[in-house]
Amino acid sequence: MTLSRPWTRHLAALALAGLLAVAWGSAVQTQINLQALLALGFEVPAAVRARTTWQDLIGFGPVYAGILAAGWLPALAAAAFIARRLPGWRTALLAAAAGLGLIAAVRSVDALAPMPVFIDATRGLPGLLAMAAGAALAGLVYARLTRPGR
Repeated sequence: MTLSRPWTRHLAALALAGLLAVAWGSAVQTQINLQALLALGFEVPAAVRARTTWQDLIGFGPVYAGILAAGWLPALAAAAFIARRLPGWRTALLAAAAGLGLIAAVRSVDALAPMPVFIDATRGLPGLLAMAAGAALAGLVYARLTRPGR
């Protein structure tokens, strides 16, 4: 089966971009949490860091994928709609929408979760922006893979 239909090409690109964003976000939140342990005086050897990152990717990744999808679907749809009228801004719009969509989704989950924040790494602005940077990078990948004429 070839990916010649536009919707299949977009779906495949979205899945690839989503995997990138999930891997990035999961790894970032893991490293921020492990860094907090280091600040408390705990030792975290490289092997533990690697194993914990892998375990979080498997355990937290699917939950994060759901959060990401909740933010991405409306944000990317709105950006694609605007990009039809401003085609020169398409890549920037999709990348910005991916990052901002993640921020909106994370903050929405935080508002609904019983604990102060659902993802501790997003408690502060640096952690939230680090995770949003991965989402924006993935949005850029999606935009490049689906650019018209490709």
